[in-house]
Amino acid sequence: MLLRIQSSDKGTKRIEVKETESFSSVVKKISSAFEISENSFEISKNRTGENLIIGSDKSRSLKTLKLNHGDILYLFENRSYLTEPSSYSGSISMTSSEGTSSIKLDEVDRELEKLDGRIERPINAQLCRHNAGSKCIHCTSVEPFDDEYLQSREPPIKHYSFHSFIRKQRSGADKGKFISLEDINCRIRPGCTGHPAWPLGICTKCQPSAVTLNRQRYRHVDYVQFENRNIIEKFLDFWRRSGSQRIGFLYGRYECHDGVPLGIKATVAAIYEPPQKSTANSIELIDGNEWDSRMEWVAKELGLMRIGWIFTDLVAEDASSGTVKAFRGADTHFLTAEECIMAGHFQSQYPNPCRYTTSGLFGSKFVTVCISGDSSHHVHIEAYQVSQQCQALVRDHCLLPTKDCPPLGYIRDSTSEQYVPDVFYVKVDSYNNEILQLAKPLPVEYLIVDVPSGFPLDPIQTFTTQSQFPIENRAQIGESQDYHALANHITRSDNKMSLFNDIHLLCYLLSVDIVNLKDDLVALFAALRDRNPQLIGDWSNNCEQWQTLERVAGLHISDGDNGISDVSMATGGNGGGGAMWHCPQCTFLNVPTAKNCEICNHEK
Repeated sequence: MLLRIQSSDKGTKRIEVKETESFSSVVKKISSAFEISENSFEISKNRTGENLIIGSDKSRSLKTLKLNHGDILYLFENRSYLTEPSSYSGSISMTSSEGTSSIKLDEVDRELEKLDGRIERPINAQLCRHNAGSKCIHCTSVEPFDDEYLQSREPPIKHYSFHSFIRKQRSGADKGKFISLEDINCRIRPGCTGHPAWPLGICTKCQPSAVTLNRQRYRHVDYVQFENRNIIEKFLDFWRRSGSQRIGFLYGRYECHDGVPLGIKATVAAIYEPPQKSTANSIELIDGNEWDSRMEWVAKELGLMRIGWIFTDLVAEDASSGTVKAFRGADTHFLTAEECIMAGHFQSQYPNPCRYTTSGLFGSKFVTVCISGDSSHHVHIEAYQVSQQCQALVRDHCLLPTKDCPPLGYIRDSTSEQYVPDVFYVKVDSYNNEILQLAKPLPVEYLIVDVPSGFPLDPIQTFTTQSQFPIENRAQIGESQDYHALANHITRSDNKMSLFNDIHLLCYLLSVDIVNLKDDLVALFAALRDRNPQLIGDWSNNCEQWQTLERVAGLHISDGDNGISDVSMATGGNGGGGAMWHCPQCTFLNVPTAKNCEICNHEK
C-alpha cells in the first residue's frame, strides 16, 4: 500500500509500506525520504496538527492505526527537538525574571552580567576645570558601547562585544523591557491550513520574509589566544612533513577579555586532529565518532570545551628560507564561500545560550582560525566568525559556494522541494549610491566578522609543551599511538606530572583494549585539574590497571643497536628453548615456555 506524506516546506512524497508493518518502521522510511532526522518531526492524521501519532502508537501496526492505501499523513517540525542544544554543553545554570525563565549560561557570561561595564576616564588636564573629587562631561565614565571611545583606542575597536551590544539594546527609556533577539528564519512556517503545502500554495502567514544582509556590528568572541607557540608548531608539523593541509578542533575555555569593554576571550589549550584524508589541495573529514566522543569526555573532565576549529592553507614558496605563498588578503579574499559555510555549520552545532530569545539560543562563540601566508610570505594566523545571518542561511540550506570564484557564494533557487526567500545586500556604486543587489552571487565579505588573535607575553601551559607522545590520526606521516610510543613517552618523562599532562595521551588511554581505565581516570583528571603532583604520583602507584598497561608497554621497547627486546634481556638473552609468542587476545609478548598468557590467561 502507498501512503502520502505532506510537508509544508518539503512538498509531498509517497512511500510504499505493508499493512502489517509497525509505524516505527514507517517513521524511518519518512526520515529517509525527506532526508531529516527521525526525532526532528512529528506525524499527524490531519492538516491542523491535532491527533499526533505519539511514541506509544509507533509500535502499533498500520492496520490497528486504521491507515489505508492512499491516506495522507502530515509532517510537522518537532519544536522541542529544534530548540534543544544537543551539541552544546553549558556549565552554569541561571534563572532570570526577564526573557526565558531558566537558561544554561556559560560561566563567562555570568561573570560579565555582574559587571557594571562603564569605562572610567581620567581627568583631562586641558579641558577639565574642577577639583579631583568632581566629574564633568570630559572625564565622566562612558558606556561600554560608546562609539567615540571605541574609535579612540589604538587600534580602533570595530565591533561591540556581545554584552556591550546587549547593554546598548537595554539603554533606552524602557531599559530593555521589550528586548528580543530573534534568529532569522528562511523556512516556511509550519501549521498553515488555508492552502495546500508548498509548492502548490504559499501565503504571507507562512512565507519567510526576504533577507537584507548587513555587516554585523557585534561579535560573540573578541580575541582568540593560544596559550603558547608550541600548540601551533605541533599542528604545523604535519604540513611541514607531508605538504598536506590539516584540520583540527580547538579545545580550551572562554574567559573575560580586558582589551575590549565587556569582551570575551577564547583561550586555546590544545588542538585535536580528527580522522581526515588530507592532500595538498583538499581535506575530507571522515567518520570519527569514537575519537570525538573520547576527546569530548576527556575535555569535559579536565574543564575544557570545544571552542573552535582551525585549518591550514599553506603552499611552500622557498623551503630554504621557510617562506610560503600569499593567497589571502584584501585584494583576494579572507575566507572562501566553502569555509564560510563550514564555519556556519559548526556555529549552528555549538550555539550560544542567551536569555533574551524565546528559544534560549542566539549566535555562537565558536571561532574559525585560518593559517595561511601573509603579504610578507610568512606563516600567519587569522581568526574569524561568520555573522548570525550567515549562520541562519547555512542552517536552512540556502547558501551555496560558487564553482570558480572562492570569495563569492550563491543563494539557492527555490525548487518544488524547498522555498528559498529572496536575499539582498547593499552595494555602493561608482557614484556613491547605495543599491540593493540580489545575492546571486554574494560576496562573502558581508558574512565575515574578523577576530584578533595572538599569544600571551607569558606563555601558559595547561598541558606539557615538551611532550613527545604522538598526536592522534597521523598515520599519513608515520606517527602512530601504540605501546611502543607509550613506552618511549614514559621513559622520556621527567616526572609523573609531565607524563600524564598530555591530552593526546589521556585520549589514547581510553582506546586501549587490554585494560579498562575509564573509571580509574576520573581520579587522575581531578589531580590534573588541581595540578597536584602528589596525587598524580599516588594514582600512578596505586592504580593496578595503569601498572599493568605500563608493564605491557615496557615490553615493547627495543634496543636501538642490536634489536634485542627487553624481554630477551630480562631472560638473559635466552628465549627459553623457543621463540617468544604474542597472545592472540591481548597481544602480550609471552616467554616460550608459557602455555597461557601471563596477562589474560588465554591459551597459546
